[in-house]
Amino acid sequence: MAFIDEAKFFVKAGDGGNGCLSFRREKFVPKGGPDGGDGGDGGSVTIEASRKLASLLDFRFKSHFLAQNGTPGRGKRMYGRKGEDFTLQVPLGSILKDVETGEVLAELLHEGDRFLAARGGEGGKGNVHFASAQNRAPRIATKGQDGEEHWLRIELKLLADIGLVGLPNAGKSTLLSKLSAANPKVADYPFTTIEPQLGVMHLANYDDCIIADIPGLIEGAHSGAGLGHKFLRHIERTHILLHVIDASSADEQPLQEYRTLENELRVYNEELMGRKRLVVLNKIDLLEDEQRLAALQELFFKAEGVKPLAISALTGSGLAQLQEVLGEMLASREA
Repeated sequence: MAFIDEAKFFVKAGDGGNGCLSFRREKFVPKGGPDGGDGGDGGSVTIEASRKLASLLDFRFKSHFLAQNGTPGRGKRMYGRKGEDFTLQVPLGSILKDVETGEVLAELLHEGDRFLAARGGEGGKGNVHFASAQNRAPRIATKGQDGEEHWLRIELKLLADIGLVGLPNAGKSTLLSKLSAANPKVADYPFTTIEPQLGVMHLANYDDCIIADIPGLIEGAHSGAGLGHKFLRHIERTHILLHVIDASSADEQPLQEYRTLENELRVYNEELMGRKRLVVLNKIDLLEDEQRLAALQELFFKAEGVKPLAISALTGSGLAQLQEVLGEMLASREA
């Protein structure tokens, strides 16, 4: 299933029904008074966050969402029926913006969060409202008001406990598949992942958590290079950033990859520097000897004060320790 994280759509609330111009017609009542009823109000369009949805895929097939019009009033003071409201469900983490101004109208982050996107038009008044001592037979009834209508833009920021970030081919997709039941496409070439992937990680001693694989970043991602720029927004909603570094790279390349990631995150949003982070050296199964791994870990500690964990997503080595550490980090967040 494709992942859609941005879409433009149109909402139109229902128009109010017209008020009725009517007079009472009864036998033996030669001068019947006005009895025109009001028109019904138009239905409104409401947008609601639901955890049942994971993407904006539905917007690929439909972009216009309409509520029902109110019905006109009738004689004998019969009021028109109110138009049915329309509720549009979107995933948690949806941001709604005005297409013309770019103004953020709402952020729907939690189950059941709602936003009134278009208010229904008020029904017109029947002539029964306009009778007076001076005008006992008013020939006045008002039309129903038009319902509001807008073009909106919706953007989705994933809500995840852990976000996997790394350069292309760092092994993030393989790691996600081993930590969760997700089944991302995996291959030995850059940019295998072209859309965010989500999975649920089950932890033995802690609550389950959501883990997201963010498409590979490259240097300059914050300014539009590669695939990273489009998906950097998803990193903002993750609680823990898990840096995945290819340990099989030569010389000090793993350290440079780490610095590239840190710089891209810093330039994109300085607040990300305060987020909890964990660094893992992946693909240790490709190292020629253990001395290379020890040297890399020492290099990271001396240069950046970071103590990376060593794992192999392919063979599963070190994953149990990684899950335990992540569980502790998540538990300390909630304490």
